[in-house]
Amino acid sequence: MSRTKLIAPYGGELVNLITSGDEREQLLDLAAALPSIKINQRALHDLEMIATGAFSPLDRFMGKADYERVLHEMRLADGTLWPLPITLTANPTELPSVGSQLVLRNALNDVIAIMTLEEIYSWNQEKEARLAYGTDDARHPMVSEMARWGKVCISGEMKIVNMPKYHDFMDLRLTPADVRAKLDEMGHENVVAFQTRNPLHRVHEELTRRAAEAVNGSLLIHPVVGMTKPGDVDHYTRVRIYKALVDNYYDKSSTMLSLLPLAMRMAGPKEALLHAIIRRNHGANHFIVGRDHAGPGNDSSGKPFYGPYDAQETMKQYESELGVKMVPFEMLVYLPDEDRYVEQKDIPAGAKVLNISGTQVRDDYLAKGKLLPEWFTRPETAEILRQSYPPRHEQGFCLWFTGLSGAGKSATTQVLTDLLLERGKTLTVLDGDVVRTHLSKGLGFSKEDRDTNILRIGYVAGELVRHGGSVICAAISPYRAARNEARKMVGENFIMVHMDTPVEVCEERDVKGLYAKARQAMIDGKPMGFTGVDDPYEPPIDPEITLQGYGPTPEENARKIVEYLEAQGYLDPNNH
Repeated sequence: MSRTKLIAPYGGELVNLITSGDEREQLLDLAAALPSIKINQRALHDLEMIATGAFSPLDRFMGKADYERVLHEMRLADGTLWPLPITLTANPTELPSVGSQLVLRNALNDVIAIMTLEEIYSWNQEKEARLAYGTDDARHPMVSEMARWGKVCISGEMKIVNMPKYHDFMDLRLTPADVRAKLDEMGHENVVAFQTRNPLHRVHEELTRRAAEAVNGSLLIHPVVGMTKPGDVDHYTRVRIYKALVDNYYDKSSTMLSLLPLAMRMAGPKEALLHAIIRRNHGANHFIVGRDHAGPGNDSSGKPFYGPYDAQETMKQYESELGVKMVPFEMLVYLPDEDRYVEQKDIPAGAKVLNISGTQVRDDYLAKGKLLPEWFTRPETAEILRQSYPPRHEQGFCLWFTGLSGAGKSATTQVLTDLLLERGKTLTVLDGDVVRTHLSKGLGFSKEDRDTNILRIGYVAGELVRHGGSVICAAISPYRAARNEARKMVGENFIMVHMDTPVEVCEERDVKGLYAKARQAMIDGKPMGFTGVDDPYEPPIDPEITLQGYGPTPEENARKIVEYLEAQGYLDPNNH
C-alpha cells in the first residue's frame, strides 16, 4: 500500500520543528547568552505537540490574530477550523523586547526551544473562559488553572533544541510521522482512532473491535499520557493495562498502541474536534466519540458542564470539514446467560443484564480491595488495578478545612487529630498559621500571596496523600479558585470541610483582636484586606462536609468527620 492513501495531515502538511546535529549544538551555544523563561507542564506538552506536527497546521503558539478568531469563530486567521486556543503566557517583566530571541526552559532549567519573539499581546481570563469553555465557573479545571497563568501571551518562530525527556514506555512514544508509517505498513485505507484516559475494560474491547470491523480498517488505540482530569488513574498503571490487552486480546496485524503527550483541556465538544484533528495528523480518518467526551464533570451547582451528547453532535456537524468521520461510542451491556455484549437497544426481552458503573468500580471494588469480575474486565487488568490501588482504608486522604478566622477550624482539628491517631492513621497537620511561619514565610496577604500560600499547602498535601499519608489542612483559604487548584493537586481523596460560622460569631470569639483591628483600619481609611471585613470569603458551594462552628462542640464536629470517613471507607472498620 502506498502511504499516499493514508489521509493527509490536517492542513495538508505535517509540521516538524525538531532540530538536530550541528544546528542543535549552535542553538545550545546561543542559548547561554539569551534571556529565558520557564514554561509550565501544559505549555511543555503543547510545545511537543506543535513540534512533532500533532497540532498541524500550527507551527507556533498562537499569535493574536489566530487567538481572537479561534475564540470567537473556532477558526484560525486563514479560516481553518480550529476549536481551542493554544497559547503560551508569560509575565511582561520577564520578557525582552519584540524582535529579540528568548529561551524556553522546563522546570529543571533545561533548554527546550529558542523563540524569536514576534508578538506580545494581552489576554483576558474571563473572556477566554467564557468563549473557549462556555463557563467562568472555577470548578472547571481549565478556568481555575488560568488564574495562575501569565498576564500576556507570546508568539513567534521556534527552534526546538531538546524535546521533553521520557524514560517510560519509550517504544510506545511515537511521533505522528512514526504512527503514520506503522499504519501504512498495516495496509488498511481506513483507520479508526480511540481516545482514552481511563483503564480499558471488556466493554471498551468490544467497542473498539466493532469499530475497526465497521470501517474495515486498522485500530489506533491512542491514550493520553499528558495532563488529564484530576483524579484520573495514573498513566503508568493505564499503559501497563493497555499493553497487556493489546498483547493478549487484539489482532496485532491491525491494532496499534501509541501514547499521546497531550495536555487535555476537558472542553467537551470543542475538545472532541481537537482530538479528531490530532488523530487525522496521526493518519486516522475515523474517530470514536463517547458519551460526555472530555467532560470535566459537574459545575458548582451540581450540573454537568456539557450535555452528554454535545461532543457527538458537534463532531458530526464538522466531520466533513475535518476529514474525520465520527464513530459513536454506543452503550454496551453484558448478557451473562449468553456470554456476550450487546447494545442497549438490542437487549432481548426478559434477558438478564449486568453492568458496572465507574462509581461502582471505584467504590465497590477498588476501594474495598475486591478484584473486578472477569465478565467486566480481563484478569490482567483487575490485577494491575489491585496492585496500584490498595483498599481505601490503606490510602491517604486530605481533610481540607476552610472557613473564616475564628470559625472553629483549629479547635475541631485538635480533637480530630487525636481521634485519627487513635485509629492508627499516619497523620500530618498543616495549620495555616504554622505554615506561614515556615513553608510560606515572607508571603503577605495580597490575593496573589494568599493563593500562593494555598497552592503550597495543596502541593505538600498532594505529595503526602500520594504516598499513603493522611493530611489535615486548616487554612482560611478564602477563594474558590485556589481551593479548586488544591483539590486538583491532591486528587480523588480530597475532602473539603466547610466550617460554616457567621462572621458575627467569629468576631465575638476574636481572642487575637484581629477583627477589631481590621474594623478600625477601615475607619482610618487603611484597609488591611482582612477576610470577612474588607476582603471577601467565597464559601464552597458543594463541600463534602459542612459543619457549624457554633452550637455543636469541637468534639461533636470531629466525631461527625470520623463518621463520614468510616462511611466512605477511609478508616479500617476492624481498627477501633
